[in-house]
Amino acid sequence: MRKVRVHLIIEGRVQGVWFRESTKRKALSLGVYGWVRNLPDGTVEVVAEGDEDKVRELIKWCHKGPPAAKVTNVKVEEEEYLGEFNSFDVIYY
Repeated sequence: MRKVRVHLIIEGRVQGVWFRESTKRKALSLGVYGWVRNLPDGTVEVVAEGDEDKVRELIKWCHKGPPAAKVTNVKVEEEEYLGEFNSFDVIYY
C-alpha cells in the first residue's frame, strides 16, 4: 500500500465542537498518524500520514466531522510522505 501525507485546512463551525478530539480518535482507529490543531482564524489544521486508503477515509470524515460541526470546506494539499509520526496528537496553543 502506498504511503501518503496530507495537509488539511477545515473551514466552517469546527472549533468548540470536539473536532480535534474526534479527528484524533478517527485517525487512530484508521491507523493514521500526525496531528490536529485549532488555528486563530477559526479553522482546524491537520497533518496526516499513513496508507493512502486510510488517509483518504480520514479526509472524507473531515468533510463532515463530529455531529456538532458544520464543515463548509476542506482544503487538501498532498505533501511528500516523511514517516515522521508514530502517534496522532492534538496540539494546543
